Order: sequence, then structure tokens, then C-alpha cells
Amino acid sequence: MIILGLILLVLGLVLDVGVLWTIGVVLLVVGAVLFLLGLLNRPVLGRRHYF
Repeated sequence: MIILGLILLVLGLVLDVGVLWTIGVVLLVVGAVLFLLGLLNRPVLGRRHYF
């Protein structure tokens, strides 16, 4: 999810499409939060791992 967010963020900046940039930022933040919760061994919504 983090990689997809980065790809959409870069594409949004290069192609000057605001919607792609916004979706990229949201996916990047959500992916980072899930990654950090995974590092803390905290299950989120009943799942231990998101990969």
C-alpha cells in the first residue's frame, strides 16, 4: 500500500492530476499507519499481518 501510494503520488505530481496526488497521499498515510501497527504487534480489525 505504501508503494502504490508513492507511485500515485509521483504520477499525480508529474502529470499534474490532483486526484492522483490526493489518493497517493491517503494511501501512503494509511499504509504507514498499518505498517507501524504491525511493528507493534497490534492486530487491526482482527488481522495480525497486512501483506
